[in-house]
Amino acid sequence: MLEHYFKLSENHTNVRTEVLAGLTTFVAMGYILFLNPAVLSMTGMPSQGVFLATILTAVVGTLIMGLFANLPYALAPSIGMQAMFTYTIVLGLGYTWQQALGMVFLVGLVDVIITLTKVRSAIVKAIPTSLKHAISAGIGLFIAYIGLKNAGFLQFIVDPENIISLNGKPFQAQHSVDHIQSLVANGGITPEISAFNSAPVLLALIGFIILVVLVVMNVPGAFLIAVAATTLIGIPMGITQTNFNLMQSWSQTFHDFGMIFGQALGPKGLWSMFTSPQHILVVLLTVLAMGLSGLFDAIGTFIGTGMTSGIFTPADQKEFYEGKGFKSKMDRGLVADTFATMMAGIFGTSNTTTFIESTAGIKAGGRTGLTSVVVAICFACSIIIAPLVAIIPAVATAPILIIVGIMMMNEFKAINWEDIEVAIPAFFTAAFMAFSYSISYGLAAGFIFYVLIKSIKRKFNQISPILWIVTFLFLLNFISLALA
Repeated sequence: MLEHYFKLSENHTNVRTEVLAGLTTFVAMGYILFLNPAVLSMTGMPSQGVFLATILTAVVGTLIMGLFANLPYALAPSIGMQAMFTYTIVLGLGYTWQQALGMVFLVGLVDVIITLTKVRSAIVKAIPTSLKHAISAGIGLFIAYIGLKNAGFLQFIVDPENIISLNGKPFQAQHSVDHIQSLVANGGITPEISAFNSAPVLLALIGFIILVVLVVMNVPGAFLIAVAATTLIGIPMGITQTNFNLMQSWSQTFHDFGMIFGQALGPKGLWSMFTSPQHILVVLLTVLAMGLSGLFDAIGTFIGTGMTSGIFTPADQKEFYEGKGFKSKMDRGLVADTFATMMAGIFGTSNTTTFIESTAGIKAGGRTGLTSVVVAICFACSIIIAPLVAIIPAVATAPILIIVGIMMMNEFKAINWEDIEVAIPAFFTAAFMAFSYSISYGLAAGFIFYVLIKSIKRKFNQISPILWIVTFLFLLNFISLALA
């Protein structure tokens, strides 16, 4: 039965190889179970509820990938998108986590539509290759920067003369408040390295060193091992909290999941955002940014791993770029990816992606959807470790963000930095993503400078109609923000 359904012989594999490949992939990406709740809980979402939502999203998405697309890839909430969800949409733009979940669902819905039509290939062709590389590398820089901050490796000096507002009101030097909720300053904020004299920062440093050693030595499951080791080391340091009730913790997990499930489509979610033309524009541009990032991420993973392994043939690539519907393997893989993002919004987590860690399973011989089914089963079994989420310190997951960000920055090498027409848009794409804490603004800066430079050089034939439209919308957003 397995032989017939997954076409094992046709793909030069067998059940044993596929099972081992699935286990390998799960060990490589299992860290997301702890990282995702740690990041999303900063928005006010209950971490154990997010943990269960992460599992269910990974199970459903990966099963679709395995059973529908028959591909050996695993799906789970994206690190780049969880960062955008938390730091850009909620903490930056001020939306609630319920509204952010609504955006995630909307991204999935839109992506399903464009994936099943020629709009998808039109968008892929419209974005210059250099900007695609800059987007991937910029997300890596963004993630690494977040990791450095979350680990406590950086601290910031604020010059009082440059404070613009305090608790949302214009700042006056003699003004006093009982507590600080928010503080906004201009360029007078100066970053500097931490003094490494506090227990959490020291634990983060220890965890980072452990992770670097494991990654450099190519130890399987390096991320999971590093999280476990850092958590254990944190016990005598007084950082890891070990007081928890096992049964109560499981009960809390399902209770917390009930608080976030379906909120994307509730009155506080998707339908509460369209209150004014400015809000509608911001939502649409944010959804566009999330959708583009997810699309390029998935395609990049497919092309980067599927070509050398033979999973995707040249005919598959041609059908993907020139055809419509979901006739090729890559088409069906993207359908799985987009449906998983829709489900992520409903379950209560950030956008999914096809994990690059699937490469580990592919290297172990995985060639069919049976590998993905095994990964999904492993994720489902992970529900039993729900109580562990409450005890893992935040600094134990911060090093993962740094290393993953570094790995993503290899895209910089594909950019021709000697060509100033390429270098300027690429730089602003990556720099604005990291230092404005916004993938959306990075995309906006890159597109605007690309269109500006090509217009100055009178190379209008290199600017697609889609790029003109998107750039105009980004400019309109900046104008509306300035006039607000």
